[in-house]
Amino acid sequence: MSGAHYVESFLEMLAAERGAARNTLAAYRADLDDFAGFAVRRGFAVHAADAGALRAWVAGLAAAGFAARTQARRLSAIRQFHRFLAREGIRPDDPTELLESPRLPASLPKALSEAEVEALIAAAASLPGRKGVIAAAAVELLYCSGLRASELVSLPAGALRAEEGLVAVRGKGGKERLVPVSSRARELALAARAEAAEKAGPRGARWLFPSRAASGHLTRQSLALLLKEAALVAGLDPDRVSPHVLRHSFASHLLARGADLRSLQVLLGHADIATTQIYTKVLEGRLKALVEAHHPLAQ
Repeated sequence: MSGAHYVESFLEMLAAERGAARNTLAAYRADLDDFAGFAVRRGFAVHAADAGALRAWVAGLAAAGFAARTQARRLSAIRQFHRFLAREGIRPDDPTELLESPRLPASLPKALSEAEVEALIAAAASLPGRKGVIAAAAVELLYCSGLRASELVSLPAGALRAEEGLVAVRGKGGKERLVPVSSRARELALAARAEAAEKAGPRGARWLFPSRAASGHLTRQSLALLLKEAALVAGLDPDRVSPHVLRHSFASHLLARGADLRSLQVLLGHADIATTQIYTKVLEGRLKALVEAHHPLAQ
């Protein structure tokens, strides 16, 4: 079997066993294609690299100027591919075991202030016609639930559980979680669905945010554009506003008001608490200012 067939088998495993999303599979394919090109230039098959070749490939990424986070992502794809090869008995070892990951810089979530979110919500609702109805619902749901963009646009029509005040979300890996939503967010979402359903046609009937797109639901690109337009109306820099920023704002504001990390982990759908712990950095400046302002020895 050729190296290309092993790559396809690996991607099929990710889709079937782990429920990897289309975008995730595309990213893995791109990273593996890049590594396959390196392998061809070095004269070996993509599934036959040794530790020395892998170290040379990682060094090449750094020399090419790729950011540490990009290097780490690509290395993660190659690690998982080689673990798959070893697990399936395609090769007797995993040459990535001793490779060190690039040191990642600490990154802080870029959250909006509570006042800026309120301004964004008002601006979204002021957009003309159907656009305003959909934008208002999207901003409310993103901010009050912390959903990822992909999770929001793919919500089925029956995701909102009125009697429980919850939304059923299918996140990464196909795992479902229940997230509380406000009654206002629910009402806006249902109004948006009613507004868009007729124009979307039968294809969109199963989605909470139907559209005429090939998927039948609002696309992530359309959602991002709606937020940019609302940001302009609100007087905010559009580059600071995105579905991901609203997710960060949801988490940061909850933590600032006393939420614990374990609860936040569940709400965000993080598999590892370490991913959630990055939000504790958001509070460092605030806590420092609090001590400086109120502790008797800080004067």
